[in-house]
Amino acid sequence: MKAQDVTVVSTTLPSPEAADTLLELLDGDSFTPTVWEDVETHAARLDIFLEESGRAEEVTRTLRETARLAGFAVEPTIETLPAADWSEAWKRFFHVEHVSPRVVIRPSWEPYAPAPGEAVVTLDPGMSFGTGKHPTTRACLAFLDELARGDLARPVLDMGCGSGILAIAARKLGFTHVRGFDYDPDAVAVARENAVLNGVRIPFEPRDLAANLDQGAVVLANILGPVLIEHAAEVACAVLPGGALVASGILESLYPEVRAAFEAQGLREARSLLIGEWRTGLFLKP
Repeated sequence: MKAQDVTVVSTTLPSPEAADTLLELLDGDSFTPTVWEDVETHAARLDIFLEESGRAEEVTRTLRETARLAGFAVEPTIETLPAADWSEAWKRFFHVEHVSPRVVIRPSWEPYAPAPGEAVVTLDPGMSFGTGKHPTTRACLAFLDELARGDLARPVLDMGCGSGILAIAARKLGFTHVRGFDYDPDAVAVARENAVLNGVRIPFEPRDLAANLDQGAVVLANILGPVLIEHAAEVACAVLPGGALVASGILESLYPEVRAAFEAQGLREARSLLIGEWRTGLFLKP
């Protein structure tokens, strides 16, 4: 396989809800799954992009076993996609989208003339999760849009930055001090590239939650619910007194446990937003 080629393990899914369940069960440390919903047919598909073709059979077995535990069957396929085809394949899934009252996500191949006050984030899909289509990202951006109507001098910290979409949107909305980190160095590299693409300067660092020493008056944590529960103390410590935490990546069934974990750390829930099966909470620190 040529260096620029990509091995893709793909499978269709019974529904977008089944995709959410599968994402929750899969081990995110082993590989990065990406779920698509076709804008025309609304069919759901899961893709896993691998730089090492030798892992494809192992990943295929994992998908079958995990789907079986979730109560449905999948039949993954393995394909080698040349770089040129890979670039074109993304385009049928991505168009300009208004994801909050002022935040617009634009792929680079589509022109867009922003209305006054809109924050346009140019974001091309990559191997790092986070394009604004997932309910957790949309909810985070909705709360961020709202918080950006206040003091824009408040420092913003994006924990688990992924593609950098939340941090970049914060800068585009006018926040002047924004930082981000992720445990995955590949995600950090993508976030840095996306910041350059959008013409903003944001320090993105490779780091995990346990090693974080930064704080923010606005903290964004779009991380899976079990991780938020396990690291509730570290996440809460990152919120400056009087600050706000947007916590996402949480299935509705697990949200009460996440809320209780943050309340035990002295935060209080202001409100929450449910999109599909995912609930995102806005918490305040006295």
